[in-house]
Amino acid sequence: MMTLEKFEEASELVKKVTNPTKLVFSEYLSTQTGAKVYLKPENMQHTGAYKIRGAYYKISTLTEEERNRGLITASAGNHAQGVAFAAREFGCKATIVMPTVTPLIKVNRTKSYGAEVVLHGDVYDDAYQYACKLAEENGYTFVHPFNDLDVATGQGSIAMEIVQELPTVDYILVPIGGGGLITGVSTLAKMLNPKIKVIGVEPAGAASMTAALKAGEAVELDSANTIADGTAVKEVGDQNLPYVQENVDDILLVEDDELIGAFLDMVENHKMIVENSGLLSVAALKQLDCKGKKVVCVLSGGNMDVITMSSIVQHGLIQRDRIFSVSVLLPDKPGELARVAETIANVQGNIIKLEHNQFVSTNRNAAVELRITMEAFGTDHKKKILEALDENGFRPKTISAKLY
Repeated sequence: MMTLEKFEEASELVKKVTNPTKLVFSEYLSTQTGAKVYLKPENMQHTGAYKIRGAYYKISTLTEEERNRGLITASAGNHAQGVAFAAREFGCKATIVMPTVTPLIKVNRTKSYGAEVVLHGDVYDDAYQYACKLAEENGYTFVHPFNDLDVATGQGSIAMEIVQELPTVDYILVPIGGGGLITGVSTLAKMLNPKIKVIGVEPAGAASMTAALKAGEAVELDSANTIADGTAVKEVGDQNLPYVQENVDDILLVEDDELIGAFLDMVENHKMIVENSGLLSVAALKQLDCKGKKVVCVLSGGNMDVITMSSIVQHGLIQRDRIFSVSVLLPDKPGELARVAETIANVQGNIIKLEHNQFVSTNRNAAVELRITMEAFGTDHKKKILEALDENGFRPKTISAKLY
């Protein structure tokens, strides 16, 4: 059972290992929605995610004998670091099984907390099955990433902090993967104030909680295909489901493209790096009618490797027409390139890449192709640039933009 007493205990205990993630008022998101929007920046935790809360509280509830046997878990990142960090604090051994495709930075960070890392399988499910096998063979104590009510109780400490800091909160938006976070936050929020609406948010490509609620039981999806890798879970925890059924007011689904835009907004307007899973709550704001309400978006984590980050930024700029490419055909004679550049410059367009192809036609005098990648302020500015090129006889054709 999840009780108020356990939530209070967990909330005090996790203070030993967590950073005080005070709410951040978002003027940008508030203007966009007409609500007062606050961010709960769990991406600022020691391990880069909220997972340290559940891991630490769970380990605190174990007996000394259970801890001495050694801990084991499976994770592709955030839970791995949470368990490794918490195990170090308790002075016990931890083994973390991670998929072989886990980015090196996450593997190294997990090792840096003193855990032994075992790489196995291509996906989380493979790693999980192998971790269970090792636990049985070696007598290790398994710490589940989400299907554990003690873990969920630790995650619920987030709700305690939100309500203490903003007692009149109307909505709390929470990302959903396996269900541990939403279980803890929704259950405690309703205990503290039944009027608080708790909204869960899932990636559309991995809507395992939505499927479970529809079926009335935890069901396994055929796939969990989303850039929100931290919430790419095929099947939610069966221990979590009853609490979600009772305490969560609604679940919203977010497409991957919306996460790309949310990442760009967070970097430019809040100077924060938040991983795709952590941005689900922000991206879902567009679907929620919350004018005049006080809304808290839980940013569940910020562990993102630089290569993924650069890819998201590039796609975001292209998605918002701040970078685009056109193809124009022009005679192969001196001055034509300068005339194109001048036309773009006159409407404040900024050329960042040119590709000149003389072999598009057998008659070079008739036409050579110029592919231009340029920077604009947005969709309206892009239209002005295209109109200017057209008016000067270049007949621009929009093509797929690439920065490489």
